[in-house]
Amino acid sequence: MSIKGIKTVFLIAALYDIILGIVFGLFFKLVYTSFGAELPNHAGYIQLAAAYILVFGIGFYLVYKDPVRNQAIITLGILMKLVFVVIVLGHLLIDTIPPFYIPFALLDVVFLLLFLYTQTAIKKLATTK
Repeated sequence: MSIKGIKTVFLIAALYDIILGIVFGLFFKLVYTSFGAELPNHAGYIQLAAAYILVFGIGFYLVYKDPVRNQAIITLGILMKLVFVVIVLGHLLIDTIPPFYIPFALLDVVFLLLFLYTQTAIKKLATTK
């Protein structure tokens, strides 16, 4: 994968997580009620997670700007996506989870695989210079 391809992946990831963080941070009540999900007993639980997603989006934007220099952020992104997927899958297997989390988990599987691939590609590009 070229640097241009890597940058495209991280620009899309940045926009996705920034928008997701803003939407869940500001409009979580609308999202939850639209899908018939039960709201937590305090708004901060969702807003904190939404803020973390927004911050990761900013991190992915930094990777977009300079993938080679910001490789460590890719590792954090891999861990973030992996944790979310494992938590959603775990709750699906042993418990329940609001169904609207499932498409986000599927998208995060795609991002996880892309991040792993881009991380390998960056290391290859760095060794060929």
